[in-house]
Amino acid sequence: MATSFSSSISMQARVSATTTRFSLQKPASIFSNGKTNLSFSLQRSVPAPRLAISCAAKQETVEKVSEIVRKQLSLSDDQKVTAGTKFTELGADSLDTVEIVMGLEEEFGITMAEERAKEIATVQQAAELIEELVQQGTA
Repeated sequence: MATSFSSSISMQARVSATTTRFSLQKPASIFSNGKTNLSFSLQRSVPAPRLAISCAAKQETVEKVSEIVRKQLSLSDDQKVTAGTKFTELGADSLDTVEIVMGLEEEFGITMAEERAKEIATVQQAAELIEELVQQGTA
């Protein structure tokens, strides 16, 4: 004896002026001998908008890191420093990066392991590491 069922889930996301509709259908047959046959299909009625990736760190942390980087590298006010900005794009060499890390440690009251500090290449990476270290310090 077999039991057969089908379910449908519809989701609708509103992004600016366009609407994206997803429909998920899950037909399944369950047989008395314990075997199950499942199949899934995902249908999209209109193209999805571009994927945007955001920084996991808080905006205020990113801004503080940007200020410290700006100060350590003596950047002018018109030079743009964002979460995705690489230190090398700003003209930083390895000594500058060490000074940036020292400034960050002092500002946030943390200590970065040398191996972890070497991995930092962007403002975002620095902010995320800082938040991780601050959270570990409070845990």
